[in-house]
Amino acid sequence: MTTPRLGIVLGSGLGAIADALTDATHTPYAELEGFPEPSVAGHGGTLSTGALSGLPVAIFRGRKHVYETGDASGMTVPVRWLKDQGAEAILLTNAAGSLNADVGPGRLMAINDHINLLGSNPLTGPNDESIGPRFLSLRDAYDPELRAKLQAAAAALDVPLAEGVYLATAGPTFETPAEIRAFRTLGADAVGMSTVPEVILARHAGLRVAAVSAITNLAEGMGGEELSHEQTLRNAEVAARDLVRLVLKFAEDF
Repeated sequence: MTTPRLGIVLGSGLGAIADALTDATHTPYAELEGFPEPSVAGHGGTLSTGALSGLPVAIFRGRKHVYETGDASGMTVPVRWLKDQGAEAILLTNAAGSLNADVGPGRLMAINDHINLLGSNPLTGPNDESIGPRFLSLRDAYDPELRAKLQAAAAALDVPLAEGVYLATAGPTFETPAEIRAFRTLGADAVGMSTVPEVILARHAGLRVAAVSAITNLAEGMGGEELSHEQTLRNAEVAARDLVRLVLKFAEDF
């Protein structure tokens, strides 16, 4: 296997990115020691390697969520495996609800910071100093240079790319209207149930991080439709069209 320079984690309904790989190999998580087996529709549970726009990549089709196990450590082995393979960075994607009425379903948002309300942290417990420090700084968790490359790729494609703060909740229930009002007061621009554990694990291991949310809905209380996972998957397919183009361009210029 060619050493991947970039890892990519695919969120709900965003598996089309893996279909763009050339010289691809696909390995079920079940065949890889320590890799999680996702139990959520829209998460394939497959590690794919190959090239995107000529860039060697490893694509994680699916992730483990806090609501599946009660802890945030489900993606520890895949993220550390990526670092051990010699990768430089990881690009995380997710499906998220927007707290900004101007950034609606089908849009993309580059994450520039996060708020962790998962109630857990993947680094809880003994620390392995050979991997990273006990007390990790998250000041620039979302790499400014990589975020600038995302914006440059979006501009070249004429794809609108908002930026904002992602707030992670444990789920599996969607948020209440009152919680959404509180999250807006806290400064959140999008809300979801993933991504933050991988960011922490990646930074702990020394990987640079970029992340993009595919906006699938306006958050509860902001739109007319009752939220559902089916709605998430349906609207993720719309956002995925631009996201695939964006990721291919980002890989080309990485």
